[in-house]
Amino acid sequence: MTPVRVMLVEDSLVVRELLRHIVSRDPRLEIVAAVASGEEALAKLQSVRPDVISMDIRLPGIDGLETTRRIMAEHPTPIVVVADSVEDSSLRISMNALRAGALSVVEKPVATTHAGYEAVAGEICTQLRIMAQVPVIRRRPIGTEWAGRTAAASYAPPFELPGLAPSILGIAASTGGPPALARVIGALPRDFSLPVLVVQHMGPAFMDGFATWLDSVVALPVGIARDGERAEPGRVYVAPGDRHLELGSGRILRVIDAPPVSGQRPAATVLFRSMARQAGASGIGVLLTGMGEDGAVGLADMHKAGAQTVAEHESTAVVYGMPAAAVRLGVARSVLPLDRIGDHVLRIVEPGARP
Repeated sequence: MTPVRVMLVEDSLVVRELLRHIVSRDPRLEIVAAVASGEEALAKLQSVRPDVISMDIRLPGIDGLETTRRIMAEHPTPIVVVADSVEDSSLRISMNALRAGALSVVEKPVATTHAGYEAVAGEICTQLRIMAQVPVIRRRPIGTEWAGRTAAASYAPPFELPGLAPSILGIAASTGGPPALARVIGALPRDFSLPVLVVQHMGPAFMDGFATWLDSVVALPVGIARDGERAEPGRVYVAPGDRHLELGSGRILRVIDAPPVSGQRPAATVLFRSMARQAGASGIGVLLTGMGEDGAVGLADMHKAGAQTVAEHESTAVVYGMPAAAVRLGVARSVLPLDRIGDHVLRIVEPGARP
């Protein structure tokens, strides 16, 4: 099997050599370039043609965010952001890099313990291998990324099921999720009448930063869910890192340390199954872009309970894995492009209020 061709972009010589060592240990990966700046990365991109790029965020000159934007506009290539998990400014830039087209974010290999270092090193190599297989498209200005892709797309028309008034909204995503979640939740008004529960697959070190970033780009207040708190209307609750989020009775949130489901913790299926139990037909479940099949079985439980279930259409999903699994099971009542999901949710919540 031909090794995955990797370009390392990292301004720190120490960290760059550490990444070189980590990647070189994996026979499935091959380093074709290791550069210290965004300018060097852009200059070498055409000649070395990497399959995937490991991108630092704090770079001299053109930073990692702008470098990501330029790569995705000129020479689309899968990008994995390797970021410092403890600096707030670095986390914000990392989240915006995901919005600009990067596929995932992982922690820099600076853990103090041997076990921690090996875990982070393994995750870096895994992400580089997996993301190298993701087809990426040339990015246009925000709001037109999918121009030309949805015009001819066929999708299931919204299926509106009469029944109980909606009481809770759950949304889940993985690869490509942060910008997709920003788009869907950003379409909801400040006076939105339901609590919103969110599962996003992401390293635990980045979850607080992700919630802070999401709070800065949508109208609704966003925070990390806390065990025992009551889910209030018009607020967004994000599952914490490495913990499942469940809806309990009386809208009480449960944050639990149960085993991973489908290899994930938090898992979308855990959230959706709890919503099926507690909310029944009054729940709304939305499954967005992501690798794997997490969430599909949980969405099936919600579908069986009579809830509204939505899957993102293939034409807009960065990775058509999780929503595709729901579509294959026949448990998505609506299959919609990303830009239509927010309005569809509002039509369910406020029938007749929107065209």
